[in-house]
This record gives sequence, structure tokens and C-alpha cells, in this order.
Amino acid sequence: MDTIFIKELCIETVIGIYDWEREIKQFVCIDLELSTEIKKASDSDDITDTIDYKAVAKRVKSFVGESKFLLIETLAEQTVNLILEEFNIAHVKGRFSKPGAVTGSKEVGVIIERGKK
Repeated sequence: MDTIFIKELCIETVIGIYDWEREIKQFVCIDLELSTEIKKASDSDDITDTIDYKAVAKRVKSFVGESKFLLIETLAEQTVNLILEEFNIAHVKGRFSKPGAVTGSKEVGVIIERGKK
């Protein structure tokens, strides 16, 4: 299995449990690994034979930018489920972080992996 990745896709959104967080937008940064088989695309040199990472990134940016989740865990789960369903991808690994959310740390977040059964 091969992997197409999107690294450091940073999106402004409403995220957090505190009242002040509900009134502002903060950045969430996302790394995605999308499992696929690239042999057909490499033979055909045709975008329709692979995962269109620009389309995935555009959809994720729209979804996350419009969301207002309390927890990054919920944001991660919902985003990965959206990718699995809308792009017919068998397996996704996602790293979702909130830069500067904890004083003294660069970022905090979650890493999840989900696949179709």
C-alpha cells in the first residue's frame, strides 16, 4: 500500500471548551496520510487514477473552517470520517494539533487512524 500525504494544513476555526475560545478563531494544523495504490496512476499519468490531494485539502479546509467543535478529538474523528466517506479511501491517518494551546508547549493534539471495515 502506498501513501499520499498532506502536511501542515493549518486552518482557522472555532475550537475549544472555554468561553473565550468560543468567541475567537484559532489555528488547527492537520497532517494526513491517505492509503492508496499509486501503480495505476503512475502508469496512466492521470489524476483520475489516484487521490486528488488538492480536492481533499480543499474539502477539509471548508469543513474544519466552518466547524465549531469543543474538542479536537471530535474534530479529528469527524474530519477523518468525512475523508473516508467522500473520497472512498480505505485508510486514513490524521494528526490534528492546536499550536500554542498549552503554555510551554509548541502544540497539543491527537493522532488517529481509521479505515473501512
